[in-house]
Amino acid sequence: MQRELRGAWIASVKNIDWPSKPGLSAAQQQTELVAILDRCAQLRLNAVFLQVRPACDALYESSLEPWSECLTGTMGRSPGYDPLAFAIREARRRGLELHAWFNPFRARRSGATGAVARDHISKVRPSLVKSYGSSLWLDPGERDVQDHSLRVVLDVVRRYDVDGIHFDDYFYPYEEKDRQGRELPFPDDSSWKRYQAGGGRLGREDWRRENVNRFVRQVQSGAHELKPWMKFGISPFGIWRPGYPPSVKGLDAYDSLYADSRRWLVEGWVDYLAPQLYWPTHAPEQSFPALLKWWTEQNTRQRHLWVGLSHRNDVEEIAGQIRLTRKQPGASGIIHWSVKALRDQRGPAETLRREVYAEPALSPAFSWLDNTPPAQPALSVTTDARSGTKASWSNNGAEAARLWVLQYRNSGAWRTEILSAAQTSCTWAIQDPPEVISLTAVDRCGNTSAPVVLEKRATAPPRR
Repeated sequence: MQRELRGAWIASVKNIDWPSKPGLSAAQQQTELVAILDRCAQLRLNAVFLQVRPACDALYESSLEPWSECLTGTMGRSPGYDPLAFAIREARRRGLELHAWFNPFRARRSGATGAVARDHISKVRPSLVKSYGSSLWLDPGERDVQDHSLRVVLDVVRRYDVDGIHFDDYFYPYEEKDRQGRELPFPDDSSWKRYQAGGGRLGREDWRRENVNRFVRQVQSGAHELKPWMKFGISPFGIWRPGYPPSVKGLDAYDSLYADSRRWLVEGWVDYLAPQLYWPTHAPEQSFPALLKWWTEQNTRQRHLWVGLSHRNDVEEIAGQIRLTRKQPGASGIIHWSVKALRDQRGPAETLRREVYAEPALSPAFSWLDNTPPAQPALSVTTDARSGTKASWSNNGAEAARLWVLQYRNSGAWRTEILSAAQTSCTWAIQDPPEVISLTAVDRCGNTSAPVVLEKRATAPPRR
């Protein structure tokens, strides 16, 4: 059974992926999301990363932040249902993990024109929000900012049955410039001076990095305290620093976003890291295989390393990068940016389905969170002359199964299916009964039970 995370990002900011536009009815939004999840399942993906907090707003029922304007077109207006609860339920029905994706410090995206809700943090706590370029940002140097964003994340962990918590590459913002092309400094003078006045000894750049580091540590520890099996991961910019490895040039996320993503991996502050390696394989200064190898070499704690791939590259490039990832020791999965590129039923995604995702795969196990396998399930098989052969199964332990792995042999050929926990039977036609049936339970951390195997008994020859 292949182990590989196969995921896709579903972006809500600017209505990139879902909903397709603001103001759709609840039924229309739900129909769109079901189509996306159906497509992910059809492509044999096993996880989605749904953006639930684009800019201090919510795609779920929240007492801490207003409804996102990407839903109705008006910040603070309810869409008439709970999108996150709906998404979890529908993802689970298709055997897909759902990771809730948050932007921790963006407060208002560039280009947003609608009215800001009265309970938005820019109205309730304006001192915590800074105008930077054409956007609004929370200041990570403010402890109240970190506390607020932490409460938001842990509120979702506490109330929703998500499989993981996910951040992307935005911490301190990407550099903005004024009309003359000059770099704009991030306006955190007040929090920086307060830090200095309190006896802080770090330089300003190290202080900013430590603000982010502290927040990352708090999110992981808080999530694990509430639910020890909760997965926490980040998808940073694909280059930690120029020169690492030596051939690499490009943006220095360490010094511009103050994101010390290598340290998060080395210290084990994340359960998975998904660096955005969006460049072509043979880009001279951002070589995909060189960056992939370098990142796996930093993974000394053997957390999961999943690679972010961009559909700005053509399908042959993407398929080749998936194959390279599979060959690289220490890498264990792929996340596609974004799900929109996968939706065309006749396009490049079909090539991926046929060529690299021809067989299903289980997500990797998170043994450091939980290494106890679930109980072996109960399995029975009945045969009816009209309805055929039916296998039925049930959970046999205290821990609920998250998935089932059903494997069976027909005419000497084995097939594997990964089924949702809700499915508890399978039927074969009377003329095509399986010779052997094997069933395995999978828990939410990817641990598997011992398989239960039933083999068709040979019919005894008639007596003469």
